[in-house]
Amino acid sequence: MTILGGFGGRGRGGAGQGGASPAAPQAGGGVPYVTERDFEAAVLRSEVPVLIEFTADWCQPCKAIAPEVEAFAREVAGKAKVVKIDIDRSPAIAQQLRIQSVPTFMVVAEGRIQDGVVGAIRKKKMLELVEPFFPRAAGALKPAELAQLIAGGAVVPVDTRDAAAYGRAHLPGAVNLPIDEIENRLAELHMLAGETSQPVLYCRGGDKTKALSERLTEQGLPVAFLEGGLLAWEAEGLPIQR
Repeated sequence: MTILGGFGGRGRGGAGQGGASPAAPQAGGGVPYVTERDFEAAVLRSEVPVLIEFTADWCQPCKAIAPEVEAFAREVAGKAKVVKIDIDRSPAIAQQLRIQSVPTFMVVAEGRIQDGVVGAIRKKKMLELVEPFFPRAAGALKPAELAQLIAGGAVVPVDTRDAAAYGRAHLPGAVNLPIDEIENRLAELHMLAGETSQPVLYCRGGDKTKALSERLTEQGLPVAFLEGGLLAWEAEGLPIQR
């Protein structure tokens, strides 16, 4: 078995748990166990990022966070996989990846180990590890990417919320075009952007403009959108016009 990439990510220190003699492996709930036999197929060849929890049947912190890991696996289904590896049942993987304590979490994406953290973590930290490797929808722009495009005059943000919400706060240079009107005003949408720039749609949380962008793309009229919407923009501390 060949493990690609090695531990090339940004390891972080934390409290691990060593200890007692192993017992029979416990059931993983909704999180499957991966062994040396299926590691390559299930992890290295996965089309979505994989969060691995290295665990052991004697590890009490692993048992304590099991509900958290299982809940996270349900939340990211379709965007990422979550698996467990028992270091006593798959010692070759543990040795090659230099696992020294459990729980240890690693992220594998594009056939390589991208990041890792040692110790028990919560769902928020799991998401921070995996989210950078989520598959991205066509036309999706992250806040920092959109800010750079706005600064260069390449795009015009289009606020799809109602006029009152737009009046309270909007992206710099944004124009207002309510989302329920856009599909009947496509020519105006592109006129608003002008000849040298393209429109980028955004809403409060990103979901509505993502769905609209997908519909327009299916119709042969692709339009970019802000991933995470205004909330993601504000979370990055980017400027707002009021």
